[in-house]
Amino acid sequence: MTGILFDLDGTLLNTLEDLTDATNHALRHFGFPQQTLEQVRRAVGNGAANQIRRCTPAGTAEETVQQILSVYKPYYTEHCQIKTRAYDGILEALEVLCQRYPVAIVSNKPDSAVKTLCGEYFPGIYAQGETPDCPRKPAPDMVHKAMQSIGVDRCIYVGDSEVDVLTAQNAEVPCLSVLWGFRDKEDMEAVGAVHFCEEPSQMVEKLEEMIHGK
Repeated sequence: MTGILFDLDGTLLNTLEDLTDATNHALRHFGFPQQTLEQVRRAVGNGAANQIRRCTPAGTAEETVQQILSVYKPYYTEHCQIKTRAYDGILEALEVLCQRYPVAIVSNKPDSAVKTLCGEYFPGIYAQGETPDCPRKPAPDMVHKAMQSIGVDRCIYVGDSEVDVLTAQNAEVPCLSVLWGFRDKEDMEAVGAVHFCEEPSQMVEKLEEMIHGK
């Protein structure tokens, strides 16, 4: 049976404003410059620690990065639903897909925030975030764990970034790259993306074409 696995940030949810607000809260706590939405957009996608590293000046000590992260994580978990919303058409597409296929969500966001957001927006769907025993994408571990958890031996992975394309490659599964998220088409093409979806309203059709080889 084929399952559908989704990235979260930039794919299902527009989380950018809450991510930016939490990042700036943590940076401000330590006297670092504030980041714009565009700067944070380019920083997210490879785990919270890398996000903070990319939002601090070059040469910032790793100890400082970890201190900032210790402020960022709990703040974001408590404030991850302020401005976040599902992209238009996503809930409708998921309703159709959940009737036809096993569905799961895998994200490099800390697992506590993933559980909070998915419990609010996508109740009943298996969701996995970064944990100490499950390496973050582009390692294939999250994909394999999710596939096992929803009982499938094949899947299509849906995401909005080059990290997602590489994750699918490492897990040896097809990838559908969406164009409404946090990265540009060129970013994903550069690492080998070949299947694209321009609007959530097209997602069911695109996935069916990939599954049935049309």
